[in-house]
Amino acid sequence: MTRTITPEGHRGILRILVLLLLTVTGALLAGAAPASAHAALTGSDPAQGVVIKKAPGQVALTFSEKVAMNDDSLRVLDPRGKPVQSGKPANLSGTTYAVRLKSGLGNGTYTVTYQVVSADSHPVSGAYTFSIGAPSQTVVTGTGPVAGGGVVGGLYAVGRYASYAGFIVLAGGAAFVLACWQRGASVRPLQRLVVGGWLTLTAATLWLLLLRGSYTTSGKPADVFDLGLLGQVLQTKTGAALISRLLLLAAAALFIAVLFGAYTKREEEEKRDLTFGLAVGGVVVAAGLATSWAMAEHASVGLQPGIAMPVDVVHLLAVAAWLGGLTALLIALYRAPAETPVEAAAVRRFSRVAFASVVALVATGTYQSWRQLGSWSAFTDTRYGQLLLVKIGLVALLVGIASTSRRWTGRLADTAGTAAITEEAEKAVPAAVAGKTGKTVTAAGRTAEPGKESVHAPEPAGKSAGSGDTERAAQLARQRAAMDAARQKRLRDGDPNRFGLRRSVLAEAGVAVVLLAVTTWLTQTEPGRTELDAKAATSSSSSSSATAPSNGALTLDMPFDTSGKDGKGVVSIDLDPARVGGNEMHVFVQRPNGRAFDVPEVKVAFTLEAKKIGPLPVTPDHVTTGHWSASGVQIPMAGDWKIAVTVRTSDIDQVTVSKNAQIG
Repeated sequence: MTRTITPEGHRGILRILVLLLLTVTGALLAGAAPASAHAALTGSDPAQGVVIKKAPGQVALTFSEKVAMNDDSLRVLDPRGKPVQSGKPANLSGTTYAVRLKSGLGNGTYTVTYQVVSADSHPVSGAYTFSIGAPSQTVVTGTGPVAGGGVVGGLYAVGRYASYAGFIVLAGGAAFVLACWQRGASVRPLQRLVVGGWLTLTAATLWLLLLRGSYTTSGKPADVFDLGLLGQVLQTKTGAALISRLLLLAAAALFIAVLFGAYTKREEEEKRDLTFGLAVGGVVVAAGLATSWAMAEHASVGLQPGIAMPVDVVHLLAVAAWLGGLTALLIALYRAPAETPVEAAAVRRFSRVAFASVVALVATGTYQSWRQLGSWSAFTDTRYGQLLLVKIGLVALLVGIASTSRRWTGRLADTAGTAAITEEAEKAVPAAVAGKTGKTVTAAGRTAEPGKESVHAPEPAGKSAGSGDTERAAQLARQRAAMDAARQKRLRDGDPNRFGLRRSVLAEAGVAVVLLAVTTWLTQTEPGRTELDAKAATSSSSSSSATAPSNGALTLDMPFDTSGKDGKGVVSIDLDPARVGGNEMHVFVQRPNGRAFDVPEVKVAFTLEAKKIGPLPVTPDHVTTGHWSASGVQIPMAGDWKIAVTVRTSDIDQVTVSKNAQIG
C-alpha cells in the first residue's frame, strides 16, 4: 500500500529539521570562543637561542590564543635527547603554558618541543633551543612532533577535500533540481549525482572522525583506530561538529528520499506545495551542514566571530549553489535521456542563480579576506595571501567562462524558440489538408481517405490481421519510439549552440575542481594576520635573546595589538649603555610588515620590582616617522628591570606591553 504524505506531514518534517538545526547550532555556539585563528608562538621563557647561567625551574610558552594540550604537548630534551620535564603542562595565566623541569640539570643545549591544537581546530607544532652555561652539541636533530603532517596529514587533507566536494554536489545538485529543472528529479544520472554527493560527504565525515585523533597528536597511522583518542576527539569542538554533521546527513537522506521518490510521482498541481516544503527544508539542512564547518574552523575564532560565522555559512552555500549546480547542469547536458532533455529555460534559470551566487561570493569573500589578512602587504608576504590571490584569479577565470556560457544559453534559447514555431507549423499542415480534402496525412507523408487504412507495406504470408498482431504492433511502436529518440538526440547533439554550451560548462567544471582544491588548501593554511604576528614575535625573541654589543647597549622588541583598526605592530627599545646612571634611549615603532609606524603617543616606564622602585616614567620626544628618543634616562641601581611601553594608536585605542631586562 502506498502511503501519501500530507501537507501537515511535510510541515511536521520541516519543524523537525528546523529544531535539529537550532539544536546543533546552539551546541556548537557554546564551544565557539573568540581568539585569533591558528595559534602562533609569541613568546617563551627561556627565550629562543638564549644562553643562561643557571638551570631554570620551568619552561613557559606564550601563544597568540588559548590552545588545547595533552600530557606530552610540551617536552624538554637534554643534549642526549632524554626528556627532563617533570609532570604535566599547566596553564599559568591567559595564553601562557609551562612545564616544570627536573632539578640538577647540567650545562649544554636543550631542545623545547611543543604540539598543541589551536582554537580553530588546526594542530600547531614546533621546537627551539636554549643553552645552560654554554652551547653544546645535541643529538636532537628533528623539530619535534609533526602535527598535521606525514601520511595521516595527507589522508586528512584528502578527507577534507572529499567532504567539501560531497557537500557542494549534494546541496548544489538538489538546488538545481528544485530551482532550475524540476523535471530533472526523475532523471537517473542526476539522482545518482546527488546521492553520490551524500555518500561522499557521509564517508568523508566518518573518515575525518577516525583520523582526527592521530592527526592532532602522534601523526601515526597505527593510532587511527585508537578508541582512546577517538573518545578524546568526541569531547572537542571539532568532534562535536563532525557528529552534528552526521545527524544532519540523516535529515538530508530523508530529504533526498522525498525529492526523488514522492516528488516525482506527484501531479503538477500537487508539486507546488511540496516544492515549497522541500525548498525550505533543503535550505535548513544545507545551512546546518555549512554551519558544521563555520563553527569549528577559521570563522569561529579571531575578529568578529559573531559576524564571521554567518558570513562563512552564506559563502559555503553560494559556492554549493554555483559549483554544485554547475556540475548538475553538466550531467544534464551530457547524460539526460532524449525524452527529457534539459530545456533552455532551465539553463537560463541556473544562469540567474549562478549570478546571484557570484555576487554573494564577492561580498562574503571580501569580508573574509580583510578579516584573515588585515593589510595589503599580507597578500604577498604570507602564504595565505598568496593562495588567496590564486583563488581570486581562478574565480575571475570561472566568471569569464561563465559569461561565455550565458551567451551560448541565449543562442540556444533563440534556437529553441524558432524550433517550437517550426514544429507548430508542421503540425498545422496535416490538419489544414484534412479539412480541405477530407484526407489525412500520415507520418510518412502519404494521404488516406476516411474509413480506409493507409497501406505501408504488404504483410508477410501466413500472418493474420486479427488480434494476433497486437504484440507485433507493440514491438514496432517501441522500435519507432527508440528510433525517434535516437534521431532527436542526434539532432540535439548536432546543434552547434548546445555543443558550445556543453564545452563551456565542461571548462567551468574543470576550473571549479582546481578552485575547490585551492580552497581546501586555504582552510588548512595559517591566516595572514597570525603569520605576521608570529614573524614579529620571532623577531622579538631573537632580538631580546641576542648577546649585547661590547658597549653594553640593550635592545628589546615587543609586539603589540591595541585591538583597534590598524592597531598591530612592534615597538623596539634601544638603551645605551644600559648601566647605572644616565642612558640614551631610542624607541622605534614598526608595522608588522617592517615599515615605520607613526603612532600618536609612546610612553615608557622602568620598574625594579625586587627593590620596589618605580615605575619611573619617561616621555620620549618624537624625532621622525616611527622614531622617538630621550637622553639622560637615569637608572638608579643595577637589577632585573621591567620596561613597560604604552603605545596609543588612536584617541581610544592603546595598550601597554613589557619585558624584563638586566641593566647594570
